[in-house]
Formats: sequence, structure tokens, C-alpha cells
Amino acid sequence: MHRRGMRRIVPSAMVLGALVATPLAADAAPGRPGEPRYTEGAAGAGDPYLPLAGNGGIDVEHYDLDLTYTNPAADGPLEGELEGVATLTLTATKDLDSFNLDLRGLEASSVTVAGKRARFQTEGDNELVISPRPKLKKGRTVDVVVTYGGTTGRPTDLEGALYGWVTTRDGAMVVSQPDGSATWFPVSDHPTDKASYSFEITVPEGLVAVANGTLEGSETRRGRTTWTWDAPDPMAAYLATASVGDFELSTSTTPSGVPIIDAVDADLPPSASADLALTGEMMTFYEGLFGDYPFVAYGAIVDDDSVGYALETQTRSFFSRAARESTVAHELVHQWIGDDVSVYRWADIWHNEGWATYGSWLWTEEQGGRTAQERFESVMAIPADDSFWALEIGDPGPLNLFHPAIYSRSAAMLHALRAEIGEDAFWALTRTVVDDYAGSSISTAEYEALAAQVSGQDLDTFFEVWLHTPEKPTDW
Repeated sequence: MHRRGMRRIVPSAMVLGALVATPLAADAAPGRPGEPRYTEGAAGAGDPYLPLAGNGGIDVEHYDLDLTYTNPAADGPLEGELEGVATLTLTATKDLDSFNLDLRGLEASSVTVAGKRARFQTEGDNELVISPRPKLKKGRTVDVVVTYGGTTGRPTDLEGALYGWVTTRDGAMVVSQPDGSATWFPVSDHPTDKASYSFEITVPEGLVAVANGTLEGSETRRGRTTWTWDAPDPMAAYLATASVGDFELSTSTTPSGVPIIDAVDADLPPSASADLALTGEMMTFYEGLFGDYPFVAYGAIVDDDSVGYALETQTRSFFSRAARESTVAHELVHQWIGDDVSVYRWADIWHNEGWATYGSWLWTEEQGGRTAQERFESVMAIPADDSFWALEIGDPGPLNLFHPAIYSRSAAMLHALRAEIGEDAFWALTRTVVDDYAGSSISTAEYEALAAQVSGQDLDTFFEVWLHTPEKPTDW
């Protein structure tokens, strides 16, 4: 994500509430040796910042989303109508009496598990609790089909920014970091539970629905068009999109053969998307740094409405109103670090945004602009008493996920690390992260340990100063 500033709001009760504990693994039932004890799946993945995001006891492998959307009337309230059938292929990771999915602002009308009707209920604002019968034994893989729907609006995240299924007059902007996917489909909404996706999105004729991956086709019948997309690569739920609008699609191919599908709102001037023409050259540059592009396709969505930021929606980065060169570079870097390699907990977001920011510095330097060293020096020129430094970027708290320091201080840290351990070790570390954690998540502790291992250096002081001390680094 690329945000320019920081908002202040009253802390959310959900964030400041007690962390949802993950139940203990199933063991023998009392008085019935050898029989499993079935338990409830946890209501969250265990992330302290977002206790109800994601779910325990299940591992989702695939989402098949069949969506039908009607955008607002020209003279009516800014509300749409969304009806969906979500088929989740998931595996029980413990013996389950019940399990949760995240669903917010929409209502489920029926649920089946392995073809059999299941009892379900809504708890709070975010939890769909499903009780399958027979119960699910650990290791069993089943299809869970949820039929649901309701009225869409313009939901906001913890900082008050628009996110999730954001209704627009001509469709919807769908950008869900960090936990907004629950506003448009039932989901295990945490980056540690990645899955593949397929989409069938039916919209009024004349509108275009754009999702992740590759376009499999479109068909128009009786005044409505169904757009079919396939995203076979593992993806965190917040990176999924199903944006709808008056888009014009264009296709191209990078020098390395990656298909590019861009969707640009027809109402925008050519200047709003002109910098997307650099995507192929950028792809070549970043493949030289990180290795082969990790997904089946890439591209962009540029909407004439705005959520106030860009987002690295996997394979199809989202831009509000204009896609400018530095932001295009930023979101492309995220495809390797942020999307393919994700955060383990949201406290680890410095790694995502630090690398996307540093990657854009490197692109600017490659084009003959300011060097990474000059950008580093401009960050270090910020006075020590400036509030910019008063944040522990390795644990910023849930209301500071998009603080300016998460971007610039993290990028400066990477540049300092490069100087500390040397060129060879720095790029070996980076390639190791991209290769070893592909399709998965990395924690800050894992990154620190890997950096020490690859470089052969004691980096405890370095990381303590740069990541864990809310002061300006002066000696490391």
C-alpha cells in the first residue's frame, strides 16, 4: 500500500480488546480413550493487532466466488446490492465441532459442508460460526458453500480510511488491507491463510468486473455480463479484488513473457495511466533484483474514484485516479515482497512497505534520478526531536500501520543494512527471503535471524536500534 499520511482516530474496541486465544489441539475425550475431543475453531488467527481477523482450526485452500452485483441508481443512495455464493475448499487442522469465517455487513442465508446443510449463526459484527454435522476430523478436506448477500456501502478501516467493498456510482473499488475482505465474502481474513481464487462476477451490461489473475472470458445475457477470472497462485485475502466500473481493458506482455492486463476508467485522461507504459521495463529491472516474477499475470486498475491510496492487489495493482511512476514501481515491488512473501503478523508490515519504498528508490536511481544514498541521507536529515522518529517500526501498533516512518524509516534501515553487511550478503539475503518464503509469510524475528545467518554477523544491536527503538538511529 502507498499512503501519504497518517490519521488519528479513537482506538477501536476490537483492537484494544483481549487477544482471542487459540484453543488447544484436540485430545482424547474423558472416559472414551482413543476418541477425539472436538473443539471450536478459534475466532481469530492470533494476530494481536486484529484479534478477530482470520480463523483458527482451518486452512482454506481455494475460494470460488460467484458474485452478482448491482451498482447504485444514478439518483439514489450510494449503496449497491451484492449477492454471492462462496465455495471454500478447506482442511480442518484439528478435530472441529464448529469453525468460524469472517463476514461483515452481509448476511448468510444457507451453509453446506461436504454437501450437507450445516447450522450457522452470526456472532458480533464479524463472525460467521458454522457447526457441521458430522463434525470435522483433523485432516479432512471439504467444500463449504455459503450463500449470502446484502447492501454494500463504503466501509472504513481502523484509521477511518475507505476499504473493502467500496461502493461507487458506477460500480465498486475493492481494496481490503488489512482486514476488509470480510465486507464482500466469507473468508479467513489473515495473510497466514493463503489460497487460490476463481471468480465469476456478474454486473449490469456495459460495466467491467476486474479481478486477480487471468481473464478467462466474459458472456452477456439478458442485460448482464459475467466476467470470469482465475488466480491460481496462493494469495492473502486482503489482496483479492473484484472491482467494477466503466473500465477499458488493454493487454501487453513484458520482455520476460508475463501477460499484462490493465483496466483504466474510461473517464480518465491518458495522462492518468501513461506511466503504466513503464511496467515492462520495471519488471525487467526488478526481476534482476528479486528473480522471476512470481505470478501468472500482472496489470493495474486505475479508477476515477478514490480511496486515497494505492494498493498492491495481487497481480493487478489498484490506483486511485492516477498511476504515477514512483507508485507504479512501489506496487510492483510488492508483488514479490508483500504479496508472494507476506507478513506473518501485521506488526511485521515494515518489511512490506520498507522494501516497496526502497525498491522505488532503486528504480529512480536506475533512471538517473536521486540515488538511494541521497534518499537515505534525506531521511537521516530529519531532526532527532521530530515525531517521525517516535515510533517503533518493528511493532508500530494497529493505528500506525501506515505511518510515514513505516515507509521511509524502513527503507532507510534496508539501505543501512546493505552498507552494514555488504552488497553480496545483502542481495543474497534478499534472494533467500524471496525464494524460501515464496507463497508464505515471514516474521520480523525470522528476518533478523536469517540476516545474521546469511551475513555471518552479529546484528542484534543493528536491529535493536533500527527496528525496536523509537528514536533516531545514530550509532549501530
